[in-house]
Amino acid sequence: MNDNIPQTIAIIMDGNGRWAKQRGLPRTAGHKQGADTIRTVALAANELGVKKLILYAFSTENWKRPEGEVGYLCKLPGLFFNKYIRELMEKNIRVTFAGELERFPSDTQKVINRAVNDTSHNTGLELCLAINYGSRREILLGIQKYADEVKNGRKNDLTEEDFSQYLFVPEDIDLMIRTSGEVRISNFLLWQLAYSELIFTPVAWPDFNKEELIKCIEEFQHRDRRFGGLTK
Repeated sequence: MNDNIPQTIAIIMDGNGRWAKQRGLPRTAGHKQGADTIRTVALAANELGVKKLILYAFSTENWKRPEGEVGYLCKLPGLFFNKYIRELMEKNIRVTFAGELERFPSDTQKVINRAVNDTSHNTGLELCLAINYGSRREILLGIQKYADEVKNGRKNDLTEEDFSQYLFVPEDIDLMIRTSGEVRISNFLLWQLAYSELIFTPVAWPDFNKEELIKCIEEFQHRDRRFGGLTK
């Protein structure tokens, strides 16, 4: 692997439920194992020199799932941070989130906000959890915010770079990975993925690890990224 490490990586963590079903386990067991995989992949990304890792943890559409599963997913941040926050601090990893946290139970909000505050001075990998996140909603909220500013006197001179600052995730994504074999974007980072390299791996998220991440990065490094231009 060469030094061309993608600075921003986004992952759709798919396959937790199917992984559990194949083993005769409840879907919650897949989500629990998937949470442990977050720790594994975050540490690996930090070690490899990735600047920001954005994980699709809970979409705006996930509220449609069975009540019991949604309830467990709401508790999962607390279980994860209680178990791993000390290690994240030791590894200099900073936690952020993207999405509308207000819909979650107050205990879940407190846990996530505490992790954000406790790690805010860290300077290593930024681990961003996309939670209650939907990209169309993100773009709509950005448009509404900008329209309000214009209404209140801002000059209507918006550029693409300016608009990015109205989004939950302002950065362009270098590499997007989706696990478990599905080949779609699922309302994730639609603006930010404009020139991303996309990799769809059959490996289910609970089985994804440092070696699989390295494989994806090595494939990224063999891509010819022209951004609409021509190869020199």
